[in-house]
Amino acid sequence: MPPKIQQSKAAKAAAAMAGSKKSKKKWSKGKVKDKAQHAVILEQDKYDRIMKEVPTYRYVSVSVLVDRLKIGGSMARVALRQLENDGVIKPVLLHSKQQIYTRATASE
Repeated sequence: MPPKIQQSKAAKAAAAMAGSKKSKKKWSKGKVKDKAQHAVILEQDKYDRIMKEVPTYRYVSVSVLVDRLKIGGSMARVALRQLENDGVIKPVLLHSKQQIYTRATASE
């Protein structure tokens, strides 16, 4: 078997570069959730909607108001306190982190 002929440095570098030409794996960016555009200032139409719709909900909490009415959390907490003072909703669970209310029916 004849001895192997040594490649020059330039030939070795060219062979190494040719081997690394394979395309790299493209990673997906993942799903990006849209930024919520919730109202932070109470306008008359939002106020009317809160007063009309919320007393009909069976389960009322800050997260329910934020999700359904597209309002900020601080505004939802204020609305819940106001509705409770008016006697429209009644508390089920009052905790510092989560307040749960239900509609106040006439029979109860």
